[in-house]
Amino acid sequence: MIPGMEPLPLPLEGITVVAVEQAVAAPFATRQLADLGARVIKVERIDGGDFARDYDSAAGGLASHFVWCNRGKESIALDLKDPRGVDVIRQLIAGADVFVQNLAHGAAARLGLDAATLCAAHPRLVAVDISGYGPSGPYAGKRAYDMLVQCEAGLVSVTGTPEQPVKAGIPAADIAAAMYAFSGVLAALVRRGATGRGGPVEVSMLDALAEWMGHPLHHAMHGGTPPARTGLAHAVIAPYDAYPTADGGRVLLSVQNDREWRRLAEQVIRRPELGTDPDFATNAARVVNRERTDALVGAALGGLGTDEAVGLLERAGVACARLRDVQQLAEHPQLAARERWREVGSPVGPLRALLPPITLPGGGEARMGDVPALGEHTEALLRAVGMADLEIAALRRDGVAA
Repeated sequence: MIPGMEPLPLPLEGITVVAVEQAVAAPFATRQLADLGARVIKVERIDGGDFARDYDSAAGGLASHFVWCNRGKESIALDLKDPRGVDVIRQLIAGADVFVQNLAHGAAARLGLDAATLCAAHPRLVAVDISGYGPSGPYAGKRAYDMLVQCEAGLVSVTGTPEQPVKAGIPAADIAAAMYAFSGVLAALVRRGATGRGGPVEVSMLDALAEWMGHPLHHAMHGGTPPARTGLAHAVIAPYDAYPTADGGRVLLSVQNDREWRRLAEQVIRRPELGTDPDFATNAARVVNRERTDALVGAALGGLGTDEAVGLLERAGVACARLRDVQQLAEHPQLAARERWREVGSPVGPLRALLPPITLPGGGEARMGDVPALGEHTEALLRAVGMADLEIAALRRDGVAA
């Protein structure tokens, strides 16, 4: 809190979002909105719901993807093949500020739930269509999963070792699309505040990841050749890699300029003459002589324990890091010191979760709500759109709602 000031509300309090979503791209986008205070109503299939619920059972019996992307939402289970199910969604949208969908190509339009149709009927609505490749063009109808889009966007071609391209270890295409959808919603809401009109927002996974490929893309387009795959090394900077230490760890360091190289040579390698040696004095020379450069750094660090190596590099003013695994991330001392961990409720009990990266000092903490069970809020939401007991019972009996 800021001393002397009244606490600010979360910025999206009072905003209602309806999402017909599945997998990662749309759910991760709407989770950001929920964390910032929006009410998010998640529409799921009655036969199992969002298929990400079944990716694994690592989170205490729940799927790790689902737990990550769906906290703080209300779940309603509807059959969208039945007009009565679609009519419920339309009633929910009528009272909403934002609608988000990432159904297969053409499916939303067939249901009348595409952004153009909805915004024509509801001028204040912000309606988001998330797709793999966009609404037109030769790839519009192509199935799009994260790994496939990573390949189409060239990410795999610049990730890995010289011998082997690899996909990113996280769903980079999904995350990229999610974050552009999230920022697109925020921008459209700002515009609505000025004009009174919402409007469509279009985001494709390919467009989003192609933007993230900016450095290698411009390097290839304007320099003539794409950057080489170099594992943990950097294609155009040396030394910039991970080096083994005596206790089995690995320490990464990055020398960004020749002043840092001179400090590294003097205080870590203990050979100050390398700071002016023409084979090493400039980054261009060190890249040409990368194997020799790495051998010098590796020899200096290889006899030290990880803590000792990190301490020495930090005292020399050389940027460095430990190579941590995922479990070590979960116990990271910086996250613990800044109290970034919270617990969220779920159908299997409390689960650890990180606070979202956006921190808004002066206001309330992010709203990290429970992970919903499938259809947990169906009855309450049906009542909210005005349905009586007999109507709700009929929808449940006919398998339209669950």
